[in-house]
Amino acid sequence: MLISEAKKICPDLVLIDGEDLTPFRDMSKVLFNFLRSHSWNGKAERLGFDEVFLDVTDIIEYNMFCLNRASMAESFFYLSKKDPELGFACDLTSIAGCVVGAAPERVDLESPIYLRHLLGSHLAQYLRLKLEQDFGYTSTCGISTNKLLSKLVGSKNKPQNQTTLLALTDDDIINFVDGHKLRTIPGMGSKITHLLEAHILSKELDQDLGPFDSLVTAREARLHPTVTPSFLETLLGGPGAERGVGLRVWGFLHGVDPTEVKEATDVPSQISIEDTYKGLETVPRITEELHKLSCSLIRRMRVDLSVLDDGSDIPGSRKWIARPRTLRLSIRSWPKSDASQPRDFSRVSRSGPLPSFVFDFKADIDEIAQQLVAEALLPLLRRLQSEKGQTWNLQLINICAANMVAGATGDKMGAGRDIATMFKRQDEVLAPWKITSDAIDENDQIMENEMESIVPEDPDSDTDISWEATDNSICATCGHSIPSFALSAHSRYHELGE
Repeated sequence: MLISEAKKICPDLVLIDGEDLTPFRDMSKVLFNFLRSHSWNGKAERLGFDEVFLDVTDIIEYNMFCLNRASMAESFFYLSKKDPELGFACDLTSIAGCVVGAAPERVDLESPIYLRHLLGSHLAQYLRLKLEQDFGYTSTCGISTNKLLSKLVGSKNKPQNQTTLLALTDDDIINFVDGHKLRTIPGMGSKITHLLEAHILSKELDQDLGPFDSLVTAREARLHPTVTPSFLETLLGGPGAERGVGLRVWGFLHGVDPTEVKEATDVPSQISIEDTYKGLETVPRITEELHKLSCSLIRRMRVDLSVLDDGSDIPGSRKWIARPRTLRLSIRSWPKSDASQPRDFSRVSRSGPLPSFVFDFKADIDEIAQQLVAEALLPLLRRLQSEKGQTWNLQLINICAANMVAGATGDKMGAGRDIATMFKRQDEVLAPWKITSDAIDENDQIMENEMESIVPEDPDSDTDISWEATDNSICATCGHSIPSFALSAHSRYHELGE
């Protein structure tokens, strides 16, 4: 949301310096980890600092199986399959929180769709209360069957409530989506909505329209005679466009969103730092800002991509759990005042390999940042200069470390096993199968006793258990004692020798 839009809604809005986002980022991780700990399938997808998608299908299905339909008012919601006492008591005679749609007067035990929404609403209420009681944060939640619908319905009763979209039929879903402006539908960016609105209204629109200035509803777009999946593909496709964008937008207009909630990971897909300016016009000033952003990026990488190395002999040493391979520089310039073309606020980017020296924990962050600017970022900036002698007037600079490669760790999040840690823990891991010297002596004694029982020693016996004691014959030629089975071969030896 733009600050100008926020001030329209809240004229008494107080703005503070939010340049340092570290406290927000740290608390965001704490709250996300709490929500992720309640997921059975690991599908917990974070969006920014304060939004999380949770796929709780498996939890709801299990509780439907355990549901006591004879006593809905005194129900128990199970949070674990293994521990039957882990959960919370709830009254399932009604949906928790607000409802969009026609809720039945009493619980419809014969409708699986209704029961899923009913259970989902009480799980959402439990998690929201825990967030407030344990961490002191209020929250909003939307409960529905896909990411698009849950996000739309979740915005109905902000900032401290939850809403369940009780859409039991396809028509209920379409009727709900129809009332939304195009620019408020998640997944439909400004470019898509601008092209679609311009086509439906048959006129060129202002590029700076915000979500509150949207002119076309989903219903108007859906019922427009020319709007079909193939037409949307033609209208919205082109160089750089997502493949199948027409069918995807057609689905959004009908409340269909097949994208799954992504599994949670301890490693972010990318780390980026950016800042906006009134206008950076000289290379020295741009270099100064690149250095500041680089320091923040390296600091973020050390926090988000490294952990304490338990296998190291040096206390406090850290190791990387992932290493980004790509460094990307993005900029946005202020439009020229005398330009006849429409204002363009799009970003332009250039990428290159991320130098390996940024992963040196021993080096000072400031020194690494200086080297990164000189050897990597300034060359990328020069590649962004379309004309020789072009003057700069930058509105935004963004630097990003992307293309993460997971390192070797001791858990399933890594790309392998840490061999150093494996060697250091081998005594502990192999302890159950280790053979001690006492056990060897004991086994030797047992075998010796077994041998004595098989061949008892007779001190008075002169029997020599050797080749001589077997059934031998005397060779008539040489007089040697030869085993009977080898006598014929021995005789042929003499015949050949003669």
